[in-house]
Amino acid sequence: MSKLKEIHTPIFWAEGHPGPLSAEGWQVRLGGLVEKPVALTYEEILALPKSIADARLTSVSGWSVRGKWGGVRLSDLLALAGPKPEATHVQFTSYRQIYTTCIPLDVALKERTLLAYEFDGEPLDADYGGPVRIFCPYLWGYKSAKSVVAITLENHSIPGYWEVRGYPDHAQIKARQVLDVNTQRWRHIPSTSSGRRPDGEVIEFLD
Repeated sequence: MSKLKEIHTPIFWAEGHPGPLSAEGWQVRLGGLVEKPVALTYEEILALPKSIADARLTSVSGWSVRGKWGGVRLSDLLALAGPKPEATHVQFTSYRQIYTTCIPLDVALKERTLLAYEFDGEPLDADYGGPVRIFCPYLWGYKSAKSVVAITLENHSIPGYWEVRGYPDHAQIKARQVLDVNTQRWRHIPSTSSGRRPDGEVIEFLD
């Protein structure tokens, strides 16, 4: 059993669970407004410099989980393809191409925005977006697309699965009460105006 499952992290696929997914043969395509489109296999992604983000994935549905997310910084991945000057947003496409979402390029380039493949040293399985997923702790979790197969540079934000259903495109994490999965306690996210979340990321709670 994975650590995420052991601590009772919710499993949620808006478009329906895809079933088991294998890393063997997995590819992530980088394209759109780039100088050199790239397709990377799972093995090639693992061979890139690894980054660890000790951070939280926080869901708009009311929970937050902290751990050491391992993967490749999205900034390093995008550098392989070379974003063109007119690129302003990054679109992510999940397996089966039903789920998409976009984030601003400047958020994609932040230090802890990753193409993640592990949690606390364990490979991510399909329940939690494996074999590779976006991890962006600065925004609500619906921007951290699961089981990613394509990363596309665009010159504007393209509404995705949840955005066309009324979720805000900015996805800024708001002050509210959420379940801290790690402690199984309800805790309160401080407001950004408090100065305790300068990048919008949930780093601590108000108890």
